[in-house]
Amino acid sequence: MIVEPLGPTDGDLPGPVLTELAALYTSDHAFQQLSGEFSNPGAVRPEEVAASLADDLAHPGAEVLLARSMGRLVAVAVTLEHHPGPLRTTAPDPAPDSVSASDPDPWIALLMVHGERRRAGYGRRLADVVEQRFRDAGRAGVRAEVLEGNAMGLAFWTALGYEETGRRPDRRLGRPAVVLRKDLSGT
Repeated sequence: MIVEPLGPTDGDLPGPVLTELAALYTSDHAFQQLSGEFSNPGAVRPEEVAASLADDLAHPGAEVLLARSMGRLVAVAVTLEHHPGPLRTTAPDPAPDSVSASDPDPWIALLMVHGERRRAGYGRRLADVVEQRFRDAGRAGVRAEVLEGNAMGLAFWTALGYEETGRRPDRRLGRPAVVLRKDLSGT
């Protein structure tokens, strides 16, 4: 699996890559339906993906990583250097780790594997790459959020060692979400 950052070409994201990403997004119909981000979860359009990624890439330190296997796009991750919005959560236990406005951790805003490529280890390998990039940058931890009702997503992140630190509305549409964190300093 090869992981490469996606960057704009002449200020725009490349059309062929947006078409590939739209197919990847569409392949995870259940998640798209849960998220409610796109008008037709069964047929996400390249221009919708472009708008969504432009929103992410507007934040300093944001990055889109494309994972390919044998030339085919198998997964995508969007990372944020810092969470871009106000971070008020209700921690499950009043813990010092609950997210606050001074949160030093980077975030995995999205990690999605093509629906036909699930259970082949691509998600785990892409998460490992993202975590290693943050470790190499000297970061002590990383956060992710999972929409409530996304049992598969929650199981995935907890299997990778992420622990719940709170609950809050998600950053994009204000949907209920679980905030997770993984300590990177000891791994």
